[in-house]
Amino acid sequence: MRFVKGHGTENDFVVLPPGEAPAQLDASLVRALCDRRAGIGADGVLRVVEVGQTEGSDPTVRWFMDYRNADGSIAEMCGNGIRVFARYLVSARLAPPGRLRIATRAGVKDVDVPVRGDISVNMGVAERLDDAKVVVGDHRWEAAGWSMGNPHLVVVDVPDLDALDLARPPVIDPPQAYPDGANVEFVERLGDRHIRMRVHERGVGETRSCGTGACAAAVAVMDIRQERASYDVDVPGGRLVVAWREDGSVLLTGPAVLVAEGEYRRDATP
Repeated sequence: MRFVKGHGTENDFVVLPPGEAPAQLDASLVRALCDRRAGIGADGVLRVVEVGQTEGSDPTVRWFMDYRNADGSIAEMCGNGIRVFARYLVSARLAPPGRLRIATRAGVKDVDVPVRGDISVNMGVAERLDDAKVVVGDHRWEAAGWSMGNPHLVVVDVPDLDALDLARPPVIDPPQAYPDGANVEFVERLGDRHIRMRVHERGVGETRSCGTGACAAAVAVMDIRQERASYDVDVPGGRLVVAWREDGSVLLTGPAVLVAEGEYRRDATP
């Protein structure tokens, strides 16, 4: 099974080209691919699926991003992943550079892909969700709920971001507020329109970056400040730029790098 490995600010993915993976992608195969010791190693899998054109379908949408978390669970959206997905399409000559329209479980996203350099994605409208409390060890914080096509809880102004132990999933209180879990972002304000964050992604663990999480974090801070602006968001794997527009939509800009390609032996999976 052929694969390509890529990352966006060190949030890394195994890309499966068209026709390489089973139509029903098994969770055990996803876990095997993402295993950092016995597999290729990644935060998730991006399966490239060609969209069948039917009467009334959008002719501008050719590709669907089938995204799976490292534990095999299905996720609605991935901001870093869609940039890697788009970079792969252009690199493999499955799409020309420029404006691409990519189908996801969170709807169709417009992605601007230059021949080289950073990629921008219109992530859609940020939507407010219920607030909840987030517990890590002995610390308990109020967290703001936001959706970027997937659910997030954002804790703003964490006093010692580097000291957080995110080896285990943060506890959400009350749990029924997010029965399917949520990504949790912990944010430090560095200056005017500049933040940094750490994130624990549901179905993955702590990652070096999270595109939807960067959007949720920046929007949460902008909401507090009652502004629409462009923010630099520093993550452990680099920097993303998030712009919250007057129409409510959020633009995410950052790198997407393809680093390797090869063949995964299917008999390596038990």
